[in-house]
Amino acid sequence: MTRYVALLRGINVGRHNRIPMATLRELLDGLGCTAVQTHLQSGNAVFAPPQRGPGTPAAVAEGLERAIAERLSLQVPVLVREGADLRRVAAHGPLADPDFDPSRLLVTFLSGPVDGERLAGLDPTAYAPDRFWPGQEEIYVYCPDGVRGSKLRQEFWEKRLGLVGTARNWNTVRKLAALVAAADTP
Repeated sequence: MTRYVALLRGINVGRHNRIPMATLRELLDGLGCTAVQTHLQSGNAVFAPPQRGPGTPAAVAEGLERAIAERLSLQVPVLVREGADLRRVAAHGPLADPDFDPSRLLVTFLSGPVDGERLAGLDPTAYAPDRFWPGQEEIYVYCPDGVRGSKLRQEFWEKRLGLVGTARNWNTVRKLAALVAAADTP
């Protein structure tokens, strides 16, 4: 069975945009999604899409954004990916070095494809020691000195690419991919 992954941007950070994971599960249930599992408190959910009505990732994202706005009066961007796409992202991480710190590798998921022309002229040495690799609808960023001081955070990519983004560290990406794989196993 196909699984989807919802990635909510900017929730449960500080005192703003608070969404309990039980509420997120209820909202997804209300959209007709089933087998909903959440991971961490940062707005990650793995679920089976609705069987009735529009069940595309974009339709589920739009429905969830609307449900959050109506029920919680919050404007929260939501990206929804098919489980196979998340597994692809996890399988093609750019760092094969076993000594890298997975908490310092971020994947910024984007609302559309990476446009190579909008990356043209971007000098990677200007952001050293941080490194980045464009994917299909994601950017991988490694911050060896820590994420907090990096210039290559999701806001940078949103502005540069004109897309909505939300970032997850490598440990979270791998855990979500494992949840998708476990849910797909009979």
